[in-house]
Amino acid sequence: MIPKMSFGRTGYQSSRTIFGGFAVGLISQAEADRVLELLLEYGINHIDTAPSYAESELRIGPWLDQHRQDFFLATKVDKRTYQEAKEQLHQSLERLHTDVIDLIQLHYLVDWDEWQTAMGPGGALEALVEAREQGLVRYIGVTGHDVVVAERHLQSLERFDFDSVLLPYNYPMLQNPVYADNFNKLLAVCRERNVAVQTIKSLAAGPWGDIPQHLHTWYRALENQADIDRAVHWVLGQPHVFLNTSGDATLLPKILDAASHFETRPTNAEMEELAAAQAIEPLFT
Repeated sequence: MIPKMSFGRTGYQSSRTIFGGFAVGLISQAEADRVLELLLEYGINHIDTAPSYAESELRIGPWLDQHRQDFFLATKVDKRTYQEAKEQLHQSLERLHTDVIDLIQLHYLVDWDEWQTAMGPGGALEALVEAREQGLVRYIGVTGHDVVVAERHLQSLERFDFDSVLLPYNYPMLQNPVYADNFNKLLAVCRERNVAVQTIKSLAAGPWGDIPQHLHTWYRALENQADIDRAVHWVLGQPHVFLNTSGDATLLPKILDAASHFETRPTNAEMEELAAAQAIEPLFT
């Protein structure tokens, strides 16, 4: 079983490994049901999805009919205006077969112009706050990619008291001194304010480049179990973060296996060895 810890100020005892819903977005309902059963086997009690994850919400909703009470359910809105975000949220409630979403997140809020729209008057954030007041959602978070995301999340937290953040965290990304500095500043603020920190791209090894894309990930990912163990254990070695699983269903059992036997964080020398052997490069520069 995978250990649990409090998901920030929510007090929910979430599995430290969170299921990334894109993994069921491009497969049939029968296949998705089999994938989702793995969550029960490993004690995963937290699902994170989004309307933009292909058919993910449509696959998760029917399965949740029998399991809703056992999961903290998170989804996102990628629209930037009040009305569009409100409509998208209500669509997700319907698709996920639920009356309440535990965590609704402003999705990929990095671009400055989009940030100003979403966070300003008549923006998406107003729709999420209204939904919280109406009891349709319980908590509000923000997510993003790119090198600038940690800095942008700090700005978001200055504007609004978000309950969670989500951003990339892996060994190659943290070798970028600018990203590492901003990530550590963000982590410090989140710890002080008891904001949950979710991390993505644990298995990212760089762009696909000339390699044929054979996984449902838009980046080249580690696939060997020993390599996955090392990457997952490095992330979990930061005790104040959660790890969101990869977008490819075939990688899920390997990630859950790695997370289930985490004990110690690999050394920098071990991570450098992995980076050299697998030609790992930062996904965002």
